[in-house]
Amino acid sequence: MAARHFLMALPLLALMIAMPIGAHADWKGFLQDLKQSLSGKGTASSPDSAAIGEKEIAAGLREALLVAAKRATERLGKANGFLDHPQLRIPMPESLGKVEKLLRTLKQDQLADEFIATMNHAAERAVSDGLDIFTTAIRDMSWQDATAILKGPNDAATSYFQTRTRAPLTERMLPIVKTATETAGVTRTYKRVIDKADFVTRYMKPEEVDLDGYVTQRALDGLFHELALEEQRIRENPVARTSELLRKVFGQ
Repeated sequence: MAARHFLMALPLLALMIAMPIGAHADWKGFLQDLKQSLSGKGTASSPDSAAIGEKEIAAGLREALLVAAKRATERLGKANGFLDHPQLRIPMPESLGKVEKLLRTLKQDQLADEFIATMNHAAERAVSDGLDIFTTAIRDMSWQDATAILKGPNDAATSYFQTRTRAPLTERMLPIVKTATETAGVTRTYKRVIDKADFVTRYMKPEEVDLDGYVTQRALDGLFHELALEEQRIRENPVARTSELLRKVFGQ
């Protein structure tokens, strides 16, 4: 059965290889063509061909999303993945800007740099531990979910991940961030002072009081930013992703 489906799809695959990237500008067009070939529209096929095609296409989409999630977590979870990122580097909470400025004015740059580096390294450790949560969300994705992503806007897959994974990722990452910020002297000292200064914290913003929560949410924002970029690449350049999809669809 699988071999017959593969032979049926060969003309379409050959045509796609010969066509420029712009000829298949999104997932939807590519996968609809693939589904038509697998379901046997225009050719003789068994009654259950369409159902098999749907399952295989959903599996192919899961594979592509898993690749995107893995690349995003690996990119940010590596050493200095956040710290050296020009857009996603986590700064001190905005209202602590005056503290940072004062430290640098007093030639205490190392303290400010250590504070910032500790936050970013905490984010890197936390993000690298989140891939299995994405894997679960992808595994549990239904055909209806897959269809909504294929037919949805350019950030449909990212929105799906936001809805399904942000809460469990927060629960997973927060303890990791907390442990990381407790290991560095500057952030540990800051947190202990804040814990004891009730008369001060009432005038502070939540992110100033809950440093670990601030870092966790900034880390998640960065992670979903990277996922959105991966989704955009897949939608704009499906030919670059067909190898992953086809390996899943055809069992290669």
